Amino acid sequence: MQQQIQATRRWIRPLQWALCAAIVAAYISIDGTRLDPFRAPPAPGSPTRAELSVLLDAVTTVPARPRPGGYERACSHGQACVFGPAWTDINDAAHGRDGCDTRNNALALTLGHVTYQDDTAQCVVLSGTLPDPYSGEVVEFHRSDGSAIHIDHIYPLAAAWDFGASQWPLARRIQFANDVEFNLLAVNRSANMDKGDKTPADWLPPHPSYRCYYAAKYLSVAIEYDLPITVADHDSLADVAERC
Repeated sequence: MQQQIQATRRWIRPLQWALCAAIVAAYISIDGTRLDPFRAPPAPGSPTRAELSVLLDAVTTVPARPRPGGYERACSHGQACVFGPAWTDINDAAHGRDGCDTRNNALALTLGHVTYQDDTAQCVVLSGTLPDPYSGEVVEFHRSDGSAIHIDHIYPLAAAWDFGASQWPLARRIQFANDVEFNLLAVNRSANMDKGDKTPADWLPPHPSYRCYYAAKYLSVAIEYDLPITVADHDSLADVAERC
């Protein structure tokens, strides 16, 4: 298992800027003719079919999503706060305990042309540009309208809870919720809201050119945290892999 993870590690970290050149090219050919998006090629830097096959073989599958109940993300008085306070820096994931909250860490890692509130501390992101890996759009980020860009949990928190995180120690759930290396991705607001807590059988990025990248990210999270996917999820991602 560890060899399989190591062999595909380069697909684990965010690759937005490697993908940026394909945002327009995926839909527009050299002569300006609009291409069929469902036949658009994978974005440059995406994993190959063989690399995705390694991940598909490594991941655990289960027949269906269990529903143990008890999931409550909110942390107000009397609420369960099962994954800890949102974007807390007090976590054991990469970039945890560095003095910057997780949302700003994710923005800093995945946006281009980033400016900071304080160039010395480089914690609070004021602006940047996102080549959105879900929609294929270029989104400008400004802190004054921060909701234009969401930070997505690629493997949704509610799904993780259902598939086994409900049995984890709280510290591991906090790590999972704040893992900018494996499980977090800056994305277009509308795409993230459409995704919700859906898994790959029910949701894939609307821009087909970025589905190979998404599949690799999703499977990498599942393997890293020993979380299963359903047979339907596996079939959906295997179908994606056939086009990579």
